[in-house]
Amino acid sequence: MENDAEKQSQNQRRRRRRKKNMEKWSTRISFSASLPEDVTGDIADSICVVKYSDDPFWDIRVSILEMIQSVGVRDWKEMEELVYCYIVLNSPEVHQFIEDAFLSLCSSVERIE
Repeated sequence: MENDAEKQSQNQRRRRRRKKNMEKWSTRISFSASLPEDVTGDIADSICVVKYSDDPFWDIRVSILEMIQSVGVRDWKEMEELVYCYIVLNSPEVHQFIEDAFLSLCSSVERIE
């Protein structure tokens, strides 16, 4: 019986923590975004889209891949500028997802070559 009570208590704490985290994220959503003025080239003509995500890593990875393909990123300088845009446009809590997504894509490209 104690184990059941412990499990139930742990589940309740997890639900409260999850709800608290969701409330935290829901109050931090920004509905306007613009690229930094020092961005140049084809990326400068891009439109920023604000999106809520249940899977930030995957959604950022897909977004980066779409940008690479649509803008035609051709070299590391352009890739660095793209990384810069993602970092500047997103809060620090999202930066690790951005880093992981870029590294994931870079390692995929290396395997293909």
